[in-house]
Amino acid sequence: MVATAESCTGGMITAALTDIAGSSAVVDRGFVTYTNEAKHEMLGVAMALIDEHGAVSEEVAGAMAAGALQHSRADIAVSVTGIAGPTGGGASKPVGLVWFGLARRGDGVQTENHIFEARSRDFVRTEAAQKALQLILRALDEIIGR
Repeated sequence: MVATAESCTGGMITAALTDIAGSSAVVDRGFVTYTNEAKHEMLGVAMALIDEHGAVSEEVAGAMAAGALQHSRADIAVSVTGIAGPTGGGASKPVGLVWFGLARRGDGVQTENHIFEARSRDFVRTEAAQKALQLILRALDEIIGR
Protein backbone atom coordinates (compact mmCIF):
# COMPACT_ATOMS: atom_id res chain seq x y z
CA MET A 1 0.00 0.00 0.00
CA VAL A 2 1.10 3.57 -0.74
CA ALA A 3 0.32 6.88 0.98
CA THR A 4 1.24 10.39 -0.07
CA ALA A 5 1.86 13.56 1.92
CA GLU A 6 1.71 16.52 -0.44
CA SER A 7 2.23 20.21 0.01
CA CYS A 8 3.25 22.09 -3.15
CA THR A 9 1.82 19.41 -5.45
CA GLY A 10 -1.62 19.75 -3.84
CA GLY A 11 -2.79 16.21 -4.57
CA MET A 12 -1.24 15.73 -8.02
CA ILE A 13 0.67 12.60 -6.96
CA THR A 14 -2.40 10.91 -5.52
CA ALA A 15 -4.41 11.94 -8.58
CA ALA A 16 -1.82 10.36 -10.89
CA LEU A 17 -1.88 7.14 -8.87
CA THR A 18 -5.67 6.97 -8.74
CA ASP A 19 -5.98 7.63 -12.49
CA ILE A 20 -5.00 3.98 -12.88
CA ALA A 21 -7.87 1.49 -12.80
CA GLY A 22 -7.55 -0.84 -9.85
CA SER A 23 -5.43 1.60 -7.85
CA SER A 24 -7.66 1.11 -4.81
CA ALA A 25 -5.78 -2.15 -4.24
CA VAL A 26 -2.53 -0.26 -3.63
CA VAL A 27 -3.32 3.38 -2.77
CA ASP A 28 -4.32 3.75 0.88
CA ARG A 29 -4.66 7.52 1.19
CA GLY A 30 -3.31 10.92 0.23
CA PHE A 31 -2.76 13.78 2.64
CA VAL A 32 -2.81 17.28 1.16
CA THR A 33 -1.10 19.33 3.84
CA TYR A 34 -0.62 22.71 2.26
CA THR A 35 -0.42 24.71 5.48
CA ASN A 36 1.93 24.24 8.40
CA GLU A 37 -1.07 23.56 10.61
CA ALA A 38 -2.21 20.75 8.31
CA LYS A 39 1.26 19.20 8.38
CA HIS A 40 1.09 19.26 12.17
CA GLU A 41 -2.53 18.16 12.61
CA MET A 42 -2.74 15.49 9.91
CA LEU A 43 0.81 14.10 9.90
CA GLY A 44 2.10 14.95 13.36
CA VAL A 45 4.94 17.16 12.13
CA ALA A 46 6.15 19.13 15.15
CA MET A 47 5.54 22.87 14.86
CA ALA A 48 8.96 23.39 16.47
CA LEU A 49 10.52 21.51 13.53
CA ILE A 50 8.69 23.71 11.05
CA ASP A 51 9.61 26.86 12.99
CA GLU A 52 13.27 25.88 13.17
CA HIS A 53 13.84 24.60 9.63
CA GLY A 54 10.92 25.95 7.61
CA ALA A 55 8.20 23.99 5.85
CA VAL A 56 10.46 23.51 2.83
CA SER A 57 13.28 21.54 4.41
CA GLU A 58 14.82 18.11 4.62
CA GLU A 59 13.62 17.72 8.18
CA VAL A 60 9.99 18.51 7.40
CA ALA A 61 9.95 16.35 4.27
CA GLY A 62 11.21 13.42 6.32
CA ALA A 63 8.70 14.04 9.10
CA MET A 64 5.88 14.28 6.56
CA ALA A 65 6.75 10.91 5.04
CA ALA A 66 7.09 9.30 8.47
CA GLY A 67 3.77 10.84 9.53
CA ALA A 68 2.01 9.55 6.44
CA LEU A 69 3.16 6.02 7.29
CA GLN A 70 2.14 6.41 10.91
CA HIS A 71 -1.33 7.68 9.99
CA SER A 72 -2.06 5.08 7.29
CA ARG A 73 -1.96 1.40 6.46
CA ALA A 74 0.69 2.02 3.81
CA ASP A 75 4.01 0.26 3.46
CA ILE A 76 5.50 3.14 1.46
CA ALA A 77 4.88 6.86 1.84
CA VAL A 78 6.21 9.70 -0.24
CA SER A 79 6.20 13.36 0.77
CA VAL A 80 6.73 16.57 -1.16
CA THR A 81 7.26 20.10 0.14
CA GLY A 82 8.60 22.89 -2.00
CA ILE A 83 8.45 26.37 -3.46
CA ALA A 84 6.50 26.26 -6.71
CA GLY A 85 6.57 30.04 -7.24
CA PRO A 86 6.41 32.37 -8.87
CA THR A 87 7.07 34.08 -5.52
CA GLY A 88 8.19 32.84 -2.13
CA GLY A 89 11.77 31.93 -2.92
CA GLY A 90 14.97 33.41 -1.60
CA ALA A 91 18.73 32.95 -1.75
CA SER A 92 18.84 29.81 0.39
CA LYS A 93 15.49 28.42 -0.80
CA PRO A 94 14.91 29.43 -4.42
CA VAL A 95 11.72 29.00 -6.39
CA GLY A 96 11.85 25.46 -7.75
CA LEU A 97 13.37 23.91 -4.61
CA VAL A 98 11.49 20.77 -3.63
CA TRP A 99 12.29 18.36 -0.80
CA PHE A 100 11.12 14.75 -1.01
CA GLY A 101 10.76 12.15 1.70
CA LEU A 102 10.34 8.44 1.18
CA ALA A 103 9.45 6.24 4.13
CA ARG A 104 9.22 2.46 4.08
CA ARG A 105 7.68 0.62 6.99
CA GLY A 106 10.49 -0.92 9.04
CA ASP A 107 13.16 0.76 6.92
CA GLY A 108 13.34 4.41 7.96
CA VAL A 109 13.11 7.57 5.91
CA GLN A 110 15.21 8.83 3.02
CA THR A 111 15.21 12.42 1.81
CA GLU A 112 16.48 14.24 -1.23
CA ASN A 113 15.95 17.56 -2.91
CA HIS A 114 15.83 18.90 -6.41
CA ILE A 115 15.80 22.40 -7.77
CA PHE A 116 13.55 22.39 -10.79
CA GLU A 117 13.79 25.09 -13.42
CA ALA A 118 11.34 27.79 -12.36
CA ARG A 119 9.69 28.12 -15.79
CA SER A 120 6.26 28.29 -14.21
CA ARG A 121 4.40 27.20 -11.13
CA ASP A 122 2.74 24.41 -13.11
CA PHE A 123 6.10 23.18 -14.39
CA VAL A 124 7.61 22.93 -10.90
CA ARG A 125 4.54 21.14 -9.53
CA THR A 126 4.37 18.70 -12.45
CA GLU A 127 8.08 17.89 -12.27
CA ALA A 128 7.83 17.39 -8.51
CA ALA A 129 4.89 15.01 -8.89
CA GLN A 130 6.74 13.03 -11.56
CA LYS A 131 9.84 12.78 -9.37
CA ALA A 132 7.73 11.56 -6.44
CA LEU A 133 6.20 8.86 -8.65
CA GLN A 134 9.71 7.79 -9.67
CA LEU A 135 10.66 7.51 -5.99
CA ILE A 136 7.67 5.25 -5.37
CA LEU A 137 8.62 3.07 -8.35
CA ARG A 138 12.22 2.83 -7.14
CA ALA A 139 11.04 1.74 -3.69
CA LEU A 140 8.72 -0.86 -5.19
CA ASP A 141 11.56 -2.18 -7.35
CA GLU A 142 13.73 -2.56 -4.26
CA ILE A 143 10.96 -4.37 -2.39
CA ILE A 144 10.33 -6.90 -5.15
CA GLY A 145 14.05 -7.26 -5.88
CA ARG A 146 14.33 -6.12 -9.45
